[in-house]
Amino acid sequence: MNQVSEMLWHRLMGLMPGELKKSELGWLFSPHRHLSLLARRRAALIVNRVRLFAFLFAVLTPLWSIIDFVVFPFPLWGQLAFMRFAASAAFASLLVYYRSNGDLFNAYRAMALLFAIPTVFYVASHSLLAHYQLTGMSAAIGAGYAFLPFVLLGGLAVFPLAVAESFVVASPILICHAVSGYLRWAAMDWPAFTGAFWLLVLITGVAALAGICQLAFMIALVRQAIRDPLTNAFSRSSGMEILDLHFTMAERADAPFAVAFLDLDHFKRINDGYGHEAGDRALVTMTERVTQHMRHGDVLARWGGEEFLLIMPGAGLEQARTAIERLRGGGFGERPEGGPVTASIGIAERRADHVGDWKRLVELADQRMYAAKQGGRDRVVGGEPAAVLAPSHPTMPAIATTAPV
Repeated sequence: MNQVSEMLWHRLMGLMPGELKKSELGWLFSPHRHLSLLARRRAALIVNRVRLFAFLFAVLTPLWSIIDFVVFPFPLWGQLAFMRFAASAAFASLLVYYRSNGDLFNAYRAMALLFAIPTVFYVASHSLLAHYQLTGMSAAIGAGYAFLPFVLLGGLAVFPLAVAESFVVASPILICHAVSGYLRWAAMDWPAFTGAFWLLVLITGVAALAGICQLAFMIALVRQAIRDPLTNAFSRSSGMEILDLHFTMAERADAPFAVAFLDLDHFKRINDGYGHEAGDRALVTMTERVTQHMRHGDVLARWGGEEFLLIMPGAGLEQARTAIERLRGGGFGERPEGGPVTASIGIAERRADHVGDWKRLVELADQRMYAAKQGGRDRVVGGEPAAVLAPSHPTMPAIATTAPV
């Protein structure tokens, strides 16, 4: 079974070379495990494309009334014109008033509104045209109204959607088409209806494929944008975005939220004595060790040079201390000259430190990290009042007093 999955994976990656990691393959089928930063960027992109579509439909929908005026009798033209201008007003409202807030469900609502407007128009116009016996050119133009579902499903191709999302969006349109056929059961041209429905399903499949290709490319781009290229930790800008998101959520729920500032001890000696390649290896090893031992849901960001910020949503002060001790117990790697890589660490927590914004929280953790360095390095300073946790290695000197913050 593993060999089959490996073969399928390599074949799939041959179609999308260099875009996805194996762990990200599931993201193409469901958005459930998407990173929060990916979800926020995708939500903004979806809403922007919804607004672009709304602009296009708001302009083009009423213009078709000119064609209707030429070919349809006046009562029918007037009714269709009213529906067209109502739909145009709805599209214009979506364009003007809808904005992204970074929430994926907000983006889903935007898509639902975008597709609901023409779907309602399609059902209403289809029902109206069924009451008229049209011939010649008017019959040909009237038949063109039946192509609206094809346009809608083709439009799915411009959105970076997972397979499950494409199916959810396309299902109401396919169901409406099936219901319209059921309502005309007696006079149904079954070969034509079956062919049209099959074509709708085919267009849905092609649009879904285009959507997951866009999503795969977006995943790769976002990964490159939010990750530090050397250590694969989150970049500083991404860390700031994550801090803002989780701090706001913690404030709303009055939940604990901690950060830890880590700075490798005597890192300059590695670069000066053994070269920057040795320093890079030490940073990569340290990141791998921290990633292996940190809590599920925690985020490690490279803040600059040998400085890292560990973001711990939902962690109170004691939980943060326990998590940091587990990291120190796992070690941060070995120095080129021998001996362990150690770190000076400062902890700050939203509720314990009575902090009102994430910038002040990071600043407190930074100050406490410097206090740990001044106190002898290889130790943790955190809490209110500040507490010092003992060095992780007995060969390192300990201190008996709390370093000032």
